[in-house]
Amino acid sequence: MNIDFNKNKDGLVPAIIQDAITKNVLMLGYMNEEAYNKTVQTEKVTFYSRTKERLWTKGEESGNFLNLVDIKNDCDNDTLLVSVNPVGPTCHTGTATCWGEENKTNFGFLSNLEAVITDRKLNADKEKSYVASLFEKGINKIAQKVGEEAVEVVIEAKDANDDLFLNESADLLFHYLILLQAKNYTLDDVVKVLKNRHK
Repeated sequence: MNIDFNKNKDGLVPAIIQDAITKNVLMLGYMNEEAYNKTVQTEKVTFYSRTKERLWTKGEESGNFLNLVDIKNDCDNDTLLVSVNPVGPTCHTGTATCWGEENKTNFGFLSNLEAVITDRKLNADKEKSYVASLFEKGINKIAQKVGEEAVEVVIEAKDANDDLFLNESADLLFHYLILLQAKNYTLDDVVKVLKNRHK
């Protein structure tokens, strides 16, 4: 890998630290060539500390190491993206990230939709909310709806109307997310099972 450590007078390049699983950005540090080489050799992320003016392996005092998974260089060869498996919280304040955020898997819109379903389950009026009314009717009704939507997806898959197929697929996924919560699970629980099978 060709890293341009001489681009800045101090010989440092930014190293963006990203969780290899969740893809969340955990922190930003700086590496010189020696810190980079030590990181690769030990598979523990090591920075050059500008305040301590020495190499600093993250976790050397706290035990909260950043175990190296992969390093990528950017298009200008002067910024590193370092994928890690963190051990414990990353920030010195005790939070999972240096931005105070949780380091949990985020599926974008689907995670937002799960949050809406949770809110409707806990807070919505069952007379006004379709989701709340399903939870009120119980697991049998929710499971039945998933079954009905699955059959409709199969029917539309055999026809040529892509719009109907995609809409029925969306209905199936939506009701499946409701079923997961009725069983006290989330999409992340299912993804973990798939990942374990993939190994």
